[in-house]
This record gives sequence, structure tokens and C-alpha cells, in this order.
Amino acid sequence: MKTVLVTGGTGTLGRPVVRRLRQAGHQVRHLSRHPDPQDPASFAVDLREGTGLADAVRGVDTVVHCASSPTGGDIESATHLVRAVREAGVAHLVYVSIVGVDRIPLGYYLTKHTVEMALAASDLGWTILRTTQFHDLVRDLCASAARPPFMPVPDVDVQPIDTGEVASRLAHLAAQPPAGRVADMGGPRVESFRDLAAAYLARARTPRTVLPVRLPGATFAAYRRGHHLAPGRAVGQVTFEEFLDRQNNDETIR
Repeated sequence: MKTVLVTGGTGTLGRPVVRRLRQAGHQVRHLSRHPDPQDPASFAVDLREGTGLADAVRGVDTVVHCASSPTGGDIESATHLVRAVREAGVAHLVYVSIVGVDRIPLGYYLTKHTVEMALAASDLGWTILRTTQFHDLVRDLCASAARPPFMPVPDVDVQPIDTGEVASRLAHLAAQPPAGRVADMGGPRVESFRDLAAAYLARARTPRTVLPVRLPGATFAAYRRGHHLAPGRAVGQVTFEEFLDRQNNDETIR
């Protein structure tokens, strides 16, 4: 069994990663700017500043880097983390990225790709897993777009995947030796955003007219070409509809 540190351990992906690692018998720590004072495995760390990071990585075998923010700061966070991992002699850093980061000129994707290249050029032991978009993201985009009377959605296909399945894969990789860039991980089906939005509306019981919008620019041209998809790696099992039904069992869809 290993001692594993999970960054972003209270987030959408990090939380199930922590849970699966603990279920497998590993000793797990996680980072937070606002740690739980009752949880000795919760470390107060601001990754963008690097404060508290040295204590968190001391004695760790593997780091799973799930912390990420589309609003910026990922390069600074990764820089502090790589330095701390190297100084502490951590054997393995696992990084979760996104399918298409090297082919879609979106700022957030370019940042993820920069972090990938920095890891590949480093002297660390590393593993990179790229996945397609999470069900949670598609649901949240649908929720924000569902304004009466129309629901505008991008005229692109999506291949959403369940975060629990990604978490299981990351927990497995964390227990293995560094593997470089491993095979991409995609959801079970490639579907139009229009159909996914219709599935959301049906379960939310929200009457709206779905309006596919063909957005301009190089980024959406790359999406239309399917650079964010992994049809040859459709290894996920949980469909978007099943994800929504599972959410409905716990709460009313927003």
C-alpha cells in the first residue's frame, strides 16, 4: 500500500479519487485552502502560492494532481507542485488532462498541454491520463443554458464520461509505476449536444426549445472536427442519461 496525496481532493473528481484510494487500502492525504480541522489527512495548501506544500508531500509515494481551474493559475500551481515533488523525492506524479488539449486552441486546454509538456520534460516519474468531458460539466452547461423560451447549445458532438469511472482509473494508475502518457479514456457514446440537452430537459421537466448554435472561430472549428473526442477509446460505461437518473435519485435536477 502507498501514501498518496490528492490535489483538489474535495472537488468533483478529487473526492471520488480519495474515496477509491482509501477503499483500496492506501493512506491518502488531500489538499485544501480551507482544510477540515477534524481531518488529519487534510492539509492547508494554496497551490498557486505553494504555501504548506512541502509538509504535505513529505513522505508521500505518489501524487495525483486533480486540482485545476479554467480561470487561471494552473501553470503556477503545477510549477510549485513539481518543485515540491522533486525536493521530497516523490516517485510518481499522476496528472489528469483532457482529450484534445494539443489540438484545440482554447486557453484552458493550452494551459493543460503546457503542464503535460513540462512533466514530460522533467526528471520525475509521471503518468498522464487524458479524458473526455465529464457528465457534470455537460449537466452544468445545460443548466446555465436552460433559460426560457430557448436553450442555445453548441452545434457539436460530445462524449461525456462519468467522474467515478475516471476516479477508478486514476486510483489504479496511482498504485502502479509511472507509465508516461497512457491510453485516453472516453465516455460510452458520442452524441450531439442537442440530444444531451434534450435528455436534460426531459428529466428536469423544463419545457424549452433546444437551439443548436454554430459558433465561429478556430476553437469551435476544432470541436466540430471532433478533436475533443475519443471514439476509439469509448471505455466508459455510464451514459449521460444514467448519470442524470442517478442524480435524480438524490436531488431534483437544477
